[in-house]
Amino acid sequence: MAGLIVLPGLMMARGLGEKKVAVVDGTGQLRDAFSPKETSSATPKGRAREFAPQLSIEYVDAHGSATDAAAKPYLSRLADRRSAEKLDAILVIPSTAFEGENAKMMFYSRASTDIIVQQTLGSMANHAIERRRLMAHGIQPEALDSLLRNLPVESVQLSHSGEQKKGGELNFLIGFVFAALLLVPSLVYGLEIMRGIIQEKTDRVVEILISSMSPRQLLTGKVTGIALVGLTQVSVWILVGLGVAAFGAASATMAGINVLQFLRPTVFVYFALFFVLAYFTYVCVYAIGGAICNSEKEAQQLIAPISMLMMLPWFLMVGIITNPESSLSVGFSMAPVFGPITMFVRTLVSEPPMWHIAVSIAVSVATIFAFFWATAKIFRVGILSYGKRPTIPELWRWIRVA
Repeated sequence: MAGLIVLPGLMMARGLGEKKVAVVDGTGQLRDAFSPKETSSATPKGRAREFAPQLSIEYVDAHGSATDAAAKPYLSRLADRRSAEKLDAILVIPSTAFEGENAKMMFYSRASTDIIVQQTLGSMANHAIERRRLMAHGIQPEALDSLLRNLPVESVQLSHSGEQKKGGELNFLIGFVFAALLLVPSLVYGLEIMRGIIQEKTDRVVEILISSMSPRQLLTGKVTGIALVGLTQVSVWILVGLGVAAFGAASATMAGINVLQFLRPTVFVYFALFFVLAYFTYVCVYAIGGAICNSEKEAQQLIAPISMLMMLPWFLMVGIITNPESSLSVGFSMAPVFGPITMFVRTLVSEPPMWHIAVSIAVSVATIFAFFWATAKIFRVGILSYGKRPTIPELWRWIRVA
């Protein structure tokens, strides 16, 4: 799981590498803006620096000539991938950049999504153009850096008690990590239950099992047994993570960083609670899939669209984390099926009212009981049913009759 989270970022950072770009300047006055010193200062700071490519800029002074004509040979180099002097992108600055109201720069690249390079070059050019415009209005060059400097923005969470907590970027990452730890095991062990039921149906083992116990007892044993396996495995992951994080926490404390602003003790209590609720909510659906299907392929076709629906909070996770008090987040946190994951993330990144948490838990418990009742009814009939997969009206008939 750590690999799924970390490796894509590392691959992205490694994959960006160095970009060879050409800047065709129709004004002929922006050479200094694209010098190596300015290029380095324009690189994003902090974590964004890891994902910013290194730029090797070839500056072209096109003053006094048609900009399109001056850019033409460089566009040929950009299009020819076999060229020894190939380019990755071209920025064309019009000659009317200083005074033209409708002037605009053109960015050419082989990839339509090369947004990082486009924004970096555009920021460098616009910053230099702003300086030239101010100097033309009598602003002294030595005062420009002071007037145009950017102020950093620090995120602070204000709790209900008035306590100020910093570290919004890290909380954003932690929210994703814990949401994945909550969701993935539930789906994985739900699949294990489904496969186990199908395997027993295929091997006719289930016919022997239900001669010694009721279908409800068999279903309860499967669900609770694998739930304990999941909790054990997740507990091991958390303990290992805590062991690794202990050293970092000690170092951060010595450096004056309050680690509790990122991970409060209540986080782990809520995690255990909502993991159990999410697990029992999801596995009942997979148990139904195993009971009514005759092969794993057939069950996957049935469960795939249902799984996508159950993962809806994950697809909306950015909006939930960044705006945990919105109507969407509150509604999802107190809705059946979606409640455990959404409410846990809300408790992680904000401080929702206790009645929100109580309602979410109550709705989740009621959903589990309703799902388990329906699952037991379908399981009782479907576990010995072979042949065609039942339709939705037939499933409803099983629930009423069983």
